[in-house]
Amino acid sequence: MKNRGIFFPVRYRMVTGTFILSMIVLFDRILISVAKDPVANDLVLSDKQMGWVLSIFALGYALFQTPSGYLADKHGARKVLTIVVSIWSVFTALTGAVYNFFALLIVRFLFGAGEAGAFPGMARAIFKWIPINERGLVHGINFSGGRIGAAIALPMVAWLIDLTGWRMSFVILGGIGILWALVWFWWYRDNPAKHTSLSNEELKVIQDGVEQRKENEVKVPFSFKKMFKSRNMWLLMVQYFCSNFTFFFCLTWLFPYLKAKYNLNIVEAGFYSSAPFIFGALGNWVSGYLVDTIYKEGKWGLSRKIPAIMGFTLATVGIIASVYMEEVGGAVIFISLAVFGADMTLSPSWSTCLDVGKEHSGTVSGTMNMAGNLGSFFTALAFPYMMAFAGSHTPFFFLAALLNLIAIPIWLSIKPERALDLN
Repeated sequence: MKNRGIFFPVRYRMVTGTFILSMIVLFDRILISVAKDPVANDLVLSDKQMGWVLSIFALGYALFQTPSGYLADKHGARKVLTIVVSIWSVFTALTGAVYNFFALLIVRFLFGAGEAGAFPGMARAIFKWIPINERGLVHGINFSGGRIGAAIALPMVAWLIDLTGWRMSFVILGGIGILWALVWFWWYRDNPAKHTSLSNEELKVIQDGVEQRKENEVKVPFSFKKMFKSRNMWLLMVQYFCSNFTFFFCLTWLFPYLKAKYNLNIVEAGFYSSAPFIFGALGNWVSGYLVDTIYKEGKWGLSRKIPAIMGFTLATVGIIASVYMEEVGGAVIFISLAVFGADMTLSPSWSTCLDVGKEHSGTVSGTMNMAGNLGSFFTALAFPYMMAFAGSHTPFFFLAALLNLIAIPIWLSIKPERALDLN
């Protein structure tokens, strides 16, 4: 007889796995920011060169989003997540072995390319395992894992670097990723019906709430041309570019920015830099709850639009206000408000990708995430270059605020109820 999972449904165990993966993703990603000073000192790198080191990850991550999403749709989240987590974990560890600028660029690009499959693979797993009326909160939980991971990572990695050195820190985190990949391949199944722990009752809940391909439906090739001709697709891509521009600043330059501007030591900077990620986690939970609650009231479109518009509004206000704060506490409070808002846009964005992409949700979400991480790429470069050009960080923050403002009318035009014709 199957384990009935009375106390903790099996589908939520799957979400626990993706939540932990989200933590690992951000742990690995933020390590280079915390290690900026020792890496730059050892390899003799300028701030502009470090800008390229931080941004080259985002470029590799962006370029491989759509291919990795397509592979997740074609081969399933079990194989794809196992492979991509293993790949990026290897390159995380190899970061600790580099000895010059160009080697570091190559390793960080390949690390980004490997990590590209993480969230599209998770989106595919959610599409197959999670009923539509639970997806908003599940997306919120998954993305909050990344923010909690980053918040924990900032002080912990600072301590780890002090204890073992920056090179060994990369090796240790790479090993954690390999362990997750092995457990995922052993436990997860692409078809919930093949998981031996699922009860018949829970399987029915999943099957009744997940869009199923009809048995007599002819499977035709996916059309990238149709996807890129879709207005909905382009609107999703542009607004996600705007969202990521804000958040990636916290993953790359927030730690060194606070450390330098307010004369903090490495541990102090780590604790102050972690606060926005805690607020980001809260933003994900609040947004996920709103998405599901409004959806259950029969307002499908508004369940995506309202949390996203609220989020971009808060992000705009928080970023502008942070510029005028003279004390580190005030700056961190308003940057935290901005990240709370920016992260409120994630659950509606990814829920909409599943709405419009359906069986192609991995490819659609990967394409949106590709555009978002082009925003990340430009963030990591814009911060040092705009500082060098203007002699001040203020223009960068106003640019970020402007992008958040632009995203508000974009969400008014997105139609989550309109599935993409992708065949």
